[in-house]
Amino acid sequence: MPDTTSRPDSPLHRAARLSLLLAALFAAIPGKLSALETMASSDPFDTRAITPPRPALTLSGPDSADLPCRALPADAAYGVLEVIDLALCKNPTTREVWSIARVQAAQVGVAQSEFLPTLDGRLATSRVTIDSRSANQRSAALTLSWLLVDFGARSANLEVARQLLSAASATLDSTVQSVFLGALQSYYNTQAARAAVTAAGESEKASRESLSAAEVRYRVGTGTPADRLQAQTAWSQATLTRIRAEGVLRNAYGRLAKVMGLDANQALRLDEIPAAVPDASFDRDVAELIVEARRQRPEMKAAEAELLAAQAGVDYARASGLPTISLSAGPQWQDLGGLSTNGNSVGLTLSLPLFSGFNTTYNVRAAQARSDVQAARLDSTSQQVALDVWEAYQSLTTATQTIRTTADLLASAEQSERVALGRYKAGVGNILDVLNAQSALASARLQRIQAMLDWRVSRAALARAVGVLDGSLLLSVDATWKAGKP
Repeated sequence: MPDTTSRPDSPLHRAARLSLLLAALFAAIPGKLSALETMASSDPFDTRAITPPRPALTLSGPDSADLPCRALPADAAYGVLEVIDLALCKNPTTREVWSIARVQAAQVGVAQSEFLPTLDGRLATSRVTIDSRSANQRSAALTLSWLLVDFGARSANLEVARQLLSAASATLDSTVQSVFLGALQSYYNTQAARAAVTAAGESEKASRESLSAAEVRYRVGTGTPADRLQAQTAWSQATLTRIRAEGVLRNAYGRLAKVMGLDANQALRLDEIPAAVPDASFDRDVAELIVEARRQRPEMKAAEAELLAAQAGVDYARASGLPTISLSAGPQWQDLGGLSTNGNSVGLTLSLPLFSGFNTTYNVRAAQARSDVQAARLDSTSQQVALDVWEAYQSLTTATQTIRTTADLLASAEQSERVALGRYKAGVGNILDVLNAQSALASARLQRIQAMLDWRVSRAALARAVGVLDGSLLLSVDATWKAGKP
C-alpha cells in the first residue's frame, strides 16, 4: 500500500487543518475561550474568587493580621489567640467543610460552562469489505454544538449551584464558630485547672500551718491529741486534693493539645489569663439579640440559601420538560478506497419532548416537596436560634451575677480563715473552727474559679448563639483587662 502520510491531502494533513480550524473557532467565541479548555489549571470563570478562604483566625481592628497558623517554639507561651488559630487551621472538621465549599464553588463553574458551546473533533479509520472487495475508510469531523434556547433550565441550574455554594459557605462559617467555641472552652478549662492547682496548693499550705499550730499547742500542753489528729487529717486531705488537681490539669493539657492539632504529650505553656471583668457587650434586650441572631447566624443563612436552591430546583425541573433549540456546525471529510468527500454542515435542531412517561411531572412534584422541606427546616432553624440565644443569655446573666457574688464570698472566707487561725494560735479558739474556716475558704476559691470559667464560656456561647463569635471578642476582653491593670 502506498504511503499517503506525506501527501497534502493525507488524513494527517487534514487533521492538522481541522485542528487549526478548531483554534480559529475558539478565538471567534466571545468571552474567555482564548485558552484551551483542556488546561486543567485554568479557571476561566474565576471560581477561586467565590471560594471561601481557608479557616483561620483573622483579627479585626487597627491591629488586623492573620496569625501564622503554626505551632510556637517550645519555650514560647500560648495565648488564647494562638490556641484558637491552631485549632481552626488543623481541625479535621474545618478542613472537611472547607473542602466541601471548594467542591461547590467548582460546581458553579460547571453550571456556567453549560452556557458555552462545545467543540468536538473526531478521527476514525476502518477497513470495509463489500462483495470480497476491501478498502480503507477514513473520516474526520469537527462539530460545534451550542444550546441556544432552553427556557431557563441552565439559568435555574446555575442559581441552584450558586445558592448551594452560599449554603456551603455559611455551613463553613458555622463550623468555624463551633470549633472556635470548643477550643475556647478547652483553653479556659485548662486555665481553670491551673487555678485549681494553685488554690489546692494554698489550701495545703494553710492546712500545714494549722497542723504546725496544733503540734505547738500539743507540746506546750494547751492542745489535745484529738486537735493534732484532726489537723493531720485535714492536711492529708488537702494534699490529696492537690494531687488530684494536678492530675486533672495534666489531662486538661492533653485535651487542649489535641484541640490544637498537637500530640497529647506535647508540652505546653500558657500565658497569664486575663481577669474576668464583666462588660456591657451583650447588655441588651434579649429580643434584640434574637433579631440579630436571625440575621447573623450562619445556620440561618445556610437554611435560607438551601430554600432558594430548592425553589430554583423547581424551575429547573419545569424547564427540563420544555423544548430546546441547538446550533450545530462543522466541517467533515471522508475517504473510502481512494474516493474522498469534503463538506460543511450548519443547522438548527429543535428538540420537542412529547411524552416522557410522566417523568417531568413527578420531577416537578419532587422538587416542590423538597422546597417545602427546606421551608420547614428554615422555620425550625429560626426557632432553634431563638432558643439558643435565650439560654445563652440567661447563662451569661447568671454567670455575671455569680462572678460578683463569689468575689464577696472569697473575701469573707479569707477574712474568716485568718481570724479563726489567729484565735487558735492565741489559745482562745478551737481547731474545729480553724478547719471549718479553711474548708469554707477552699470551697470559696473553687467557686470563684468556676464562676470566672462560667462567665468566659457563657460570654463566648452567647456570641456563638448570636453568630458573631470571632477574634474581636477576645481582643475586647484583653483590652478591658489591660485597661484595669494598675
